[in-house]
Amino acid sequence: MRNKKINIFLVILVLFLVGWMLKGTFFQPGAGDLKAGFKQVAEYRNENNTGPIQYVFSVSLRDTLWSEMETYGNYKPHHKGGTTKVYYFMEGSPAPAELSPGNVNFDPSFNASCVAMYEKSAIGNVIITKHPFK
Repeated sequence: MRNKKINIFLVILVLFLVGWMLKGTFFQPGAGDLKAGFKQVAEYRNENNTGPIQYVFSVSLRDTLWSEMETYGNYKPHHKGGTTKVYYFMEGSPAPAELSPGNVNFDPSFNASCVAMYEKSAIGNVIITKHPFK
């Protein structure tokens, strides 16, 4: 009788732990949970898989919540030795639909409407620059 109670307790404990792990796996926060209303306009990833991988994104948003911009940038992919850049544009202002590699990632005519830039370097340092082209 005592063995049966221990087995029932262990089964309930294991089921609880499995349910808790599944909840943690499937209900992770994401970019859709952020309040600034992020909407990806364009993305670029270079084709060079043997060297540094460069990701560039242009994103529109409704509100300039600086902490959420960093959180959104952290959700974007990043590879060790590569760089990730996210350019933020206010909703309704012009934003680039095509991006390119290098230091200049889009047509300079969009510079005036860029409100911020998130950059994660090759060693993982994160920099948020407000109004990077002013």
